[in-house]
Amino acid sequence: MCRVWRRRPAPRLSRQRRESLQLYLFLAPAVAYLGVFFVYPIVQNVLMSFQNVNEGTFITGSAPWVGAANYSAVLHSQYFRSALTNTLLFTAGSIAGQFVIGLLLALFFNRVFPLNNVLRTLLLLPWLLPLITTAAVWKWVLDQDSGVVNQTLHTLHLSGGHIPWLTSTSLALASVIIVNIWAGIPFNMTILYGGLKEIPKDYYEAASIDGAHGWQSFRHITWPLLRPVVGVVLVLGIVYTVKVFDLTLGLTQGGPANSTQTLATQSYQLSFINFNFGAGAAISDILMVISMIFAILYLRTTRKPWDA
Repeated sequence: MCRVWRRRPAPRLSRQRRESLQLYLFLAPAVAYLGVFFVYPIVQNVLMSFQNVNEGTFITGSAPWVGAANYSAVLHSQYFRSALTNTLLFTAGSIAGQFVIGLLLALFFNRVFPLNNVLRTLLLLPWLLPLITTAAVWKWVLDQDSGVVNQTLHTLHLSGGHIPWLTSTSLALASVIIVNIWAGIPFNMTILYGGLKEIPKDYYEAASIDGAHGWQSFRHITWPLLRPVVGVVLVLGIVYTVKVFDLTLGLTQGGPANSTQTLATQSYQLSFINFNFGAGAAISDILMVISMIFAILYLRTTRKPWDA
């Protein structure tokens, strides 16, 4: 008598495994995107910083390994210290100006008055413009001979005109900082304004009953409750500002006499003007480490108490 063999049904995945598989399938596109456009360029940049990559070796693809020679050459360069100093001054000046003016505007728009929304929307325009466009406009505004600023000052008899805002070694960095402050005010104002809106009005009403108004309300209510938002704004502003190069490149190209040269512009010039890609990659890695430090501070600032 013949025995009939039946095929065993394929084992079915458990519900937990199916959910895990679906989770991995949903994450796969994001992981692939991050790997291709973030992880791979960073790894290649780090590898390039340990190689002698110049115009010739970049084409042939046979760049010799030089170890830490690029980092040593960059750190001992006569321009690195001035570029690092300019980067710190540019970042500190920009963050201080953007935050103070942004906070004052946020407090101003936190009140109810006609055309509040319209004016607040118009103040977002500098934030929406590309920085290279901002640089082109402000380069015309600050022009020594035909700039609007010099013509206005001359008309008001506040100066004799022809002030070299972008061509003087003593004024160029300050001018670039002022332009960057103008471009970054909307970001600070928007985030701080959102933080002010989260503060309950009941606190101010209770404080007014106790006789606290104006500065006292700001000191004892607004500032303590706004402090977490302030930390986020400052850290994000530093991470963004420390690597700005298109604004400086469009205004002064790092000049005059390297007075506005920052680490970001120096990395660009070494890589795409001098074609010393290894040294340029080394500087960009240093910038990446600086940004990573502040990114870690940002994560610690935004971490919730139950995540600790």
